Amino acid sequence: MKFPNVLLLALIPLVQAGGPDRFTPTNRVSGVGISRDDISDELLEIRTERMIESQTFSIMREAQALAGAKRVTGNARLQALFRSSADSSGMPASVIEAICYLESWGDPKAQSVTGPKGIMQISGATAVSMGLKVTYATRYKTTRDKVPVKAKGKGKTTYRTVTRKTPYKVLVRDDRMLPERAIPAAAHYLAGMERKFGGRDWAVFAYHCGQGCVGMMQEITRRARGIPNDKMTVARMFFAHSPAWNRELYEAIQQQMQRDYSPTYWFRIRRAEQLLALYRRDPAEFARLAQEYKSDFVTNARAPHRLAVWLKKDDLVFRSSDDIRAALGQKLVKALNRPDYFGYAVKLPADSDYLSEASPSAIGTLAYIAFETRRLYEESGAKGPFRPLVVTALVEPQDYASQKGKPEALAHCSGHVFDIDYSVLPPAELECLRFVLSDLGWEGYLGFVEDGMDSLHIGCSPGAREFFTKVFKEAAGKASGDFVEGEGK
Repeated sequence: MKFPNVLLLALIPLVQAGGPDRFTPTNRVSGVGISRDDISDELLEIRTERMIESQTFSIMREAQALAGAKRVTGNARLQALFRSSADSSGMPASVIEAICYLESWGDPKAQSVTGPKGIMQISGATAVSMGLKVTYATRYKTTRDKVPVKAKGKGKTTYRTVTRKTPYKVLVRDDRMLPERAIPAAAHYLAGMERKFGGRDWAVFAYHCGQGCVGMMQEITRRARGIPNDKMTVARMFFAHSPAWNRELYEAIQQQMQRDYSPTYWFRIRRAEQLLALYRRDPAEFARLAQEYKSDFVTNARAPHRLAVWLKKDDLVFRSSDDIRAALGQKLVKALNRPDYFGYAVKLPADSDYLSEASPSAIGTLAYIAFETRRLYEESGAKGPFRPLVVTALVEPQDYASQKGKPEALAHCSGHVFDIDYSVLPPAELECLRFVLSDLGWEGYLGFVEDGMDSLHIGCSPGAREFFTKVFKEAAGKASGDFVEGEGK
């Protein structure tokens, strides 16, 4: 993922926090972790743009992304329905089209295992509120069974035939499956939600989460600190919480994220609008982008996580122990293993000291995660001292990685990833770690995935390697006493 020029505004050197007893980077990603409690309008706009762009992965990794774009934009009948529905409802055609694209890839017969159906993926209950007809008729299945009957006084058993009618329901009409009915109904539903909740972003949120969900989230957002009532948007709601700031809002958003990621739905729709515009403008570029988000390692299914997209087979260059030893000081650097100062501890087997290396960007990513996690943990008021994050894997040769039997192990042959064992972390610290990873992840700086029962597999994006390499250089300079303020940025 490429960083736009506006990212420079998010890397403004901040006032130093902490002291000489711990690493505090000069350049930081603004608005991350505890800094969420002081997001300006300008920074909110930047973070929103980054969040929208990060949704490219969740859309383009899908097998139907390219075919769906062609189907939605190239079908004259659908396009006419989008335009007429926009004219009658006031909801932009691009929004209706984007929802159609993400919900069904333009397939009128699409059916979700959870219940929603049709080109706009409408649930049965919502269909009724939209005025759509979903009609069932009762039919009966007739069966005949022989049942034993004991004759009186003789003890002899005889049989007689019993006829039974079992009722069952048959769907005789479902307007959800008819684009000419479903699309206008969805458009008017969205327009009604926009009027009810006071914004198009909230209407889109309600389309995915439901009216009750959005009503609750708005009420919690109104009670949150730092959110003026006249600036209450989905983006501000999403970026105004953390474990240390607006705890009630944080817990509500976490609950919805665990359920269906609905707080990110508006961002995905915005990105879908942009991607469909790209397809119209340059189909070849859209196809190239779709190919970019395919994994080199998972060929018959969608990429399971961002690291599976960012890392390519050509990145797995450290095939042997000799490869790793030869790369020290060039492609690889030693991990800065001062737990109290950097907030992480490298714990590898005693006979594998040469494996305590990784790319400079990986070590910088690790140092930055530890920095943000520690200050968020301390700001949250949690009891007990901060425990340094335990790093259990950095670079590894192919044969060593293969012996582990973990699905993500071979990625360590790149030198760009590392593992953190969280089994010993207190719940409050683990909560802060996960929040920091998600915060940086949504901005496109890194990706992470569970690897085993109690381990996280983490790596930065190709576009963020330069930034995290600068963090490493500053960390190495401060550790050795050679860092000069203003250099190495």
